[in-house]
Amino acid sequence: GDEPQFDPGVLTEGDKTYLYTGFCGRGDKSRTGSKCCTLGPDMLTIIEEPVLVVPGCEYCEGTGFEGHAFFEASSIRKHGDTYYFIYSSTPMHELCYATSKNPRGGFKYGGVIVSNADVGIDTYKPADLPVCYGANNHGSIVEINGQWYIFYHRQTNGTWYSRQGCAERIQILEDGSIPQVEITSCGLNGGPLKAEGTYDTYIACHLFTDKPSVYLGGDEFPKIMKDGGDGDEVPGYVGNMKNNATMGIKYFDYQGVKGLRVFMRGYMGGTVEIRNEFQGPVLGEFTVQNENFDFPFEAKVDFPDGKHCLYLTYKGSGNPSITKIEFLK
Repeated sequence: GDEPQFDPGVLTEGDKTYLYTGFCGRGDKSRTGSKCCTLGPDMLTIIEEPVLVVPGCEYCEGTGFEGHAFFEASSIRKHGDTYYFIYSSTPMHELCYATSKNPRGGFKYGGVIVSNADVGIDTYKPADLPVCYGANNHGSIVEINGQWYIFYHRQTNGTWYSRQGCAERIQILEDGSIPQVEITSCGLNGGPLKAEGTYDTYIACHLFTDKPSVYLGGDEFPKIMKDGGDGDEVPGYVGNMKNNATMGIKYFDYQGVKGLRVFMRGYMGGTVEIRNEFQGPVLGEFTVQNENFDFPFEAKVDFPDGKHCLYLTYKGSGNPSITKIEFLK
C-alpha cells in the first residue's frame, strides 16, 4: 500500500538516516507528495514510518506550496540548525526549497533557487519571459570551501532526456532565505570568463527565438548538440540556428577586445548580429554562406570593457551550427 518510491535523497545524523522519496504528477491523487521515513544504522530497518514533508499538486491547497508543489527529485541538506528540502516543482523547470527545524515535518515553502528557463528573474527581462528552453530539473545545493552552489541541469539535443550538468553560486542570507539566481555560463569559475582565446559554444546558457517558449519541443528551436555517441570525447556546439534564433553566453570580462571570430557550418545564407546585452544594440555583424566544415567568419567589434554578455542572432535561411567563438584583440 505504500506510494511508489522515486528519486531518493538521504541525510544521516548519528544512528539515523532520513530517506526522502516521491513522485507526484498532475491528476494522480494516489500520490500525496515527498515522504520521509527514518532508517536505522543498518540502512534497512525502518524505525519511523513515512510521513509527508512536502505536498504534491493534488494536495497543496492552503499549504503555501501552491504553484510550486512537489513533483520529484527529493534532496535534503542541513545548514546550521535548519533543514533545507530541495526539490523539482510542478512547473518542472524549477528547483525550489522548503525549510524546517525538524527533518520529519514542519517544512515551509521558501522559494525558487534556479529555473533552467530563467523564469522568475526580472533583472534584465520580464520575469515570465524564458530565455532557454526549460524542462524537468534535478539537483541540490552544495557547500564548497565556504561558498554555496546550486547544481542543476539544462537540456540538450532538443529532448527532455539529454542533460547538461550546470552550477551557479548562491547565497544563504542571514534569515535563511536563498534568492533565485540567474542561469549563466560561469559555473564554478568564480566570476566572469575571460574574453580571450577560444570557447566552444556548448557553454551557451541562453537559447531562444522570436517566439518565446518555456518548454522545449519540436524542431524549431536552437539546441546544444554533439557529434558522435555517448561517451565520445568531442565538444558540443549550438545547432539548428534557424531564422531569428539567438544563442547567449554570460558573462565575459572584456578587456581590449576589438573583434570576434565565429566558427559556423551548415546550410545558411544571411547575417549574424552581435550584441553584448540582452536585446541591446547591435555592435557588429557579418554575412554567412553555405559551409561544409567549420568556417571562421569575422567581424570587427569594439567591445566595451567590463562584465558583459555575448549574444549572436542569426537572420537568414537554413539551420546552421555555431561551434566556436574566438575573441580578437
